[in-house]
Amino acid sequence: MTRSELTQYLTQFLHVSDYKDYAPNGLQVEGCNEIATIVTGVTACQALIDRAVALNADALLVHHGFFWKGESEVITGMKHRRIKALINHDINLYGYHLPLDGHPMLGNNAELARELAIIDAESVEGVAQGLVWQGRLDVPMSVTAFQTKLNHVLGREALHLGDTNKPIQHLAWCSGGAQDYIDIAVDLGVDAFISGEVSERTFHSAVEQDIHYFAAGHHATERFGIKALGEHLAQKFELTHHFVDIDNPV
Repeated sequence: MTRSELTQYLTQFLHVSDYKDYAPNGLQVEGCNEIATIVTGVTACQALIDRAVALNADALLVHHGFFWKGESEVITGMKHRRIKALINHDINLYGYHLPLDGHPMLGNNAELARELAIIDAESVEGVAQGLVWQGRLDVPMSVTAFQTKLNHVLGREALHLGDTNKPIQHLAWCSGGAQDYIDIAVDLGVDAFISGEVSERTFHSAVEQDIHYFAAGHHATERFGIKALGEHLAQKFELTHHFVDIDNPV
């Protein structure tokens, strides 16, 4: 398929216009016109770009791309090396941030619900651009049992905060750096809130509001959406797809 065909499809499929974001969603660095091989990964770091080069990718699709609000506008140092590698190898870079968190079919939050076997999963309308989701487990679980399950699914040890032993069944979650949405979770009346990151203040919020909080890793909670998107594109358009997971402990 052509670059313009892929760009147009992703713009519509991911409902890009529905989101106010911190970086441009869509084509960020232009490469070759014909696309047959795509690589997906969480962040457009140098290691991922190098793997895309080695895999002869025509397009690299990521959740965390370039040109964030507030960052330096000059293309020097690390940013220059990354962009130079993409241009030298004629690789298109696509970045999709909030649209990939919120997508109802294969976004990070939808995929996280699927991986954790959360039922009746849905986004909370009218709150945080629909990026906070809620659902429930089929049966209540102890905090220890649920944390074990979360660790297994994400392949890392999630940090649990909260001074409560109440069982967990009704949950809310938001992938990435959404620790400050804990107050939204409290208002929803859930037993636990899952996100990727944690701040010092999160501990006190969890304890004083009697809720379980799990900091499960920014990278870990956002691996599933971009992988699912690549698989979707490969199947629909008969593209070669490689998901490359550059490990990140954060």
